[in-house]
Amino acid sequence: MNRIAVIDFETTGISPGMGDRATEVAIVISEGDRIVDRYQSLMNASVYIPGFITQLTGITNAMVQAAPPATQVMAEASRFVGDVPMVAHNASFDRRFWQAELALCGQPALQPFACTVLLSRRLYPEAPSHKLGSLVDRFGLPRTGQAHRALADAEMATELLHRMRHDLRTRHGVANPDHSYLMGLQRCTKAVVAKLLARPTVPKGALSAR
Repeated sequence: MNRIAVIDFETTGISPGMGDRATEVAIVISEGDRIVDRYQSLMNASVYIPGFITQLTGITNAMVQAAPPATQVMAEASRFVGDVPMVAHNASFDRRFWQAELALCGQPALQPFACTVLLSRRLYPEAPSHKLGSLVDRFGLPRTGQAHRALADAEMATELLHRMRHDLRTRHGVANPDHSYLMGLQRCTKAVVAKLLARPTVPKGALSAR
């Protein structure tokens, strides 16, 4: 059974290129539509957390000062993921921090990323919002903890991923919406996706050919 790693970072800001660093990471391993493993840790990157970030996440400077060094946490996270392909909600954000933090500890970041924001826009264009919390509430998915903490957000994104895969199988006849299929789907235009998913069964290779 194919595994997928769903990741979420909490950070000091929006861009590692501007000096922002990760303060917490969580990774949920999904096999099929079942969670099989989790990794979560605060990390100390020796940077100051602005007050508005603490208000948003609840993560304080004291909390990260008592946490393991960021290099140690990211090395553990890299070993935990291995070569499993990854998913994140707004993947461009989490991918940047995954690559930047791993680069600082000399680790490669080769995993392909699928994005549940892009996928939700393709699958649910009628949704009024594609924010994670809005989609979780729309589909009645479980909230397992405080929003804007890495593990809770990673678990909610995993539940959303499971819902998307379920809908692809049951509504659109996609037998195995694996990570490669999801990557192809998110790269298609909305018009192409609408045509493909309107078919009783999406032909094998149809997405990869576009």
